[in-house]
Amino acid sequence: MNIIIDRPPVVLLLSFVLLWLSAYLGSRFSKRRGNQSAEAREDYAVIRAATLTLLGLIIGFSFSMAVSRYDQRKAYEEEEANAIGTEFSRADLLPAADGAKVRALLIRYADQRTLFYTVREVDRLQKISSDTAQLQTDLWSTVRATALAQPTPISALVVSGMNDVFNAEGYTEAAWRNRIPPGAWALMIVIAVLCNGLVGYGKRTQDGKGAILFIWPLVVAISFALIADVDSPRGGVIRVAPQNLLVLERSLSSQ
Repeated sequence: MNIIIDRPPVVLLLSFVLLWLSAYLGSRFSKRRGNQSAEAREDYAVIRAATLTLLGLIIGFSFSMAVSRYDQRKAYEEEEANAIGTEFSRADLLPAADGAKVRALLIRYADQRTLFYTVREVDRLQKISSDTAQLQTDLWSTVRATALAQPTPISALVVSGMNDVFNAEGYTEAAWRNRIPPGAWALMIVIAVLCNGLVGYGKRTQDGKGAILFIWPLVVAISFALIADVDSPRGGVIRVAPQNLLVLERSLSSQ
């Protein structure tokens, strides 16, 4: 399902077509049924109002879930930048040669982490993941060798900082995989289809409100597309910009 969710324009188009079709079928069914009694219209109005309220609540909750995940991705981007910057400063505590090597590797590492946030192509992302893993291996090997050769509190502090750098990257990866569950999407779609069917069923050809068959499905489809855009880390327009990492890159390069 993420293949579709990662493309908000596709979500907008598919959901609009599906919801319009459900509203149209509801309208056609209403025509075949003929006029309803007053009691039936009252019962229908209650059911439609309750169903539309439920749909609004589910859309609101889903949007809240998407925003919370977006905020989490932003927070971890800041945490990554802070961890890398702190470890870059702590590299001064290492012997000169090891410290220079660690600083050079951290500059390259920060560049790879920035690319992680900006690149969309799958092939390039795989290359970034491979390069990041290799840099982590090189960084750990350097600080590990120093810590084993000089097991002091200072070297332990540098090792701890390197652990923070790696942990921040792991938290970021986990946050980018944390999406709205497919079950929530399925529930939204089913309720939206039923709601649009009820809206179409309540329409009368003689009341001049045929536009509702387009307006209501379009409104719900736009809501779905917005949720998909916020929930998609790479596919949407609303994405986490690596602002803190870019500032860090400029700072490290100047040093």
